[in-house]
Amino acid sequence: MSRTRLYRNGELVDQSFPVADVARHLEDQGSVVWFDLCAPSEEEIGLLRDELGLHELAIEDAFGERQRPKVDRYPTHLFLSVYAVRYAEHEIRPCEVDVFVARNALVTVRKSEEYDLAGVLRRWDAAPTLAKSGVGFLLHGLLDDVVDSHYAAAEQLDDDIEALEDRIYQEKPHVGRKALQLRRALVQLRRVALPMREVLGSLLHREHDLVDDEMMPYYLDVKDHALFTAELTESMRELVTNLREAEVAVQGNRLNSIMKKVTSWAAIIAVPTAISGYYGMNVPYPGFQQWWGVWIATAGILLLSSILYVMFKRRDWL
Repeated sequence: MSRTRLYRNGELVDQSFPVADVARHLEDQGSVVWFDLCAPSEEEIGLLRDELGLHELAIEDAFGERQRPKVDRYPTHLFLSVYAVRYAEHEIRPCEVDVFVARNALVTVRKSEEYDLAGVLRRWDAAPTLAKSGVGFLLHGLLDDVVDSHYAAAEQLDDDIEALEDRIYQEKPHVGRKALQLRRALVQLRRVALPMREVLGSLLHREHDLVDDEMMPYYLDVKDHALFTAELTESMRELVTNLREAEVAVQGNRLNSIMKKVTSWAAIIAVPTAISGYYGMNVPYPGFQQWWGVWIATAGILLLSSILYVMFKRRDWL
């Protein structure tokens, strides 16, 4: 997969060239260059600092610890920090992508190959007529792919939450751990998806002079997707919160049903216990030492137990 591209006058003229040639291509004012650094070396970091003149604070953020999604403005360039995500096995796996946006250069910095930029390249190749918009066109393809990854993860997470909700009402076991995993996944998704509204809103300000009139509808479309994803995560937040309440309610109902059954059977068993206990007293009683006494006692046990069983069954206790 190519990690460098050169556009000149809105046309793709070269790609997969060495990163060392970037400075030479940038001398042409009509050229727009994109190159990607994945786990960059010290030499590549020096290229950013010396050849492109990027601010040291932006470079520090790009190669430092995890940043929150944001846009920082410097005199000669913008710095963006965004996260592409992948949802798998009830977990959100984010991949940080730091972006430097200069007048005629777009630089992406990734910590690993987990996010391979293939979707970004497809977006650029699918709309070659927009390449004349320069860096704004390249940045749109990246942001569109990132926001779409948020939306895809949100949809899959929503499906899993609904499936778990069905399992709860079907009284299936082992849902507590999955509910906790989904709650954590939702928190991770919200951390990277919600700030995208601010990121896109900042880029759409005219003061940046980044988005021209032709690219404006496309950026607004990406922002609309980001807003929709944010609304979806808000609705899922309520669902996840209600999952625990629903599980407790279902468990309470199930416990009540069990208690009714236990109480009913205890009441039924109490009848033969009471009769046999009465006949176990060492005092004379009707039928004492008579053959018909045991039959009357047995009949009384069966009759009273049957009456109690029918009563409890009608009340749906058994």
